[in-house]
Amino acid sequence: MRRTLIAGNWKSNGRKAGLETFLEVLGGGLASASAEILICPPYVYLSKAVALAPEGVSIGAQNCSVEQEGAFTGEVTAGMLADCEVGAVILGHSERRELFSESSELVASKVKRANTEGLMAIVCVGESLEEREKGLAEAVVLEQVRQSLQGVGDASGIVLAYEPVWAIGTGKTASAEDAQNMHAAIRRCLREQYAEQADGIRILYGGSVKGGNAAELFAKPDIDGALVGGASLDAKEFLQIIAAG
Repeated sequence: MRRTLIAGNWKSNGRKAGLETFLEVLGGGLASASAEILICPPYVYLSKAVALAPEGVSIGAQNCSVEQEGAFTGEVTAGMLADCEVGAVILGHSERRELFSESSELVASKVKRANTEGLMAIVCVGESLEEREKGLAEAVVLEQVRQSLQGVGDASGIVLAYEPVWAIGTGKTASAEDAQNMHAAIRRCLREQYAEQADGIRILYGGSVKGGNAAELFAKPDIDGALVGGASLDAKEFLQIIAAG
């Protein structure tokens, strides 16, 4: 049985005071929550978030360096995250792929680095609107899955997140049926590399997930939670999503 995971990606948003208030409100609304909950604030707030996180809430990062250590100004390594008691890291988000030219091969190297440090790697994949309109969505996504996990032998610390690029921050979302179809295809793809272990790998949906559409998405057999962007900045909205899980 795969436990639902609700992860909030704050991107480059938030301030310290807002983080404190958010975690206080979040902690007050989790009494009946059954899902695993993860918050991923900007790097500079990670230690503060770890210190303030209420019971049942874990803290993750939004990226990490492919390097173990060394003269790489501005980079934050997986080992540093582990030192700060951060338990997870988002890798290969579409914004990293598009804006910072990160390839799936680089993502695979980062996943291996995260595994070495005991971090849960949330590996993002997704197609553009143009690719979907050309009928290439599944082929594009499955190739990203294969390349982003190339050479990653241990799947125990891996979570996949399907985020159609055209639905991120746009207010648009794939229908629950379309999302399920892609998640099922991803799971079939995972079985090629991980055999029986594939059925234990969680696959999250991301792309304008809100309290109003979360329950329908989570009801699908291969949708194991959500990677939430904008709605994760509002504690009350985020709690609605958690309640749906």
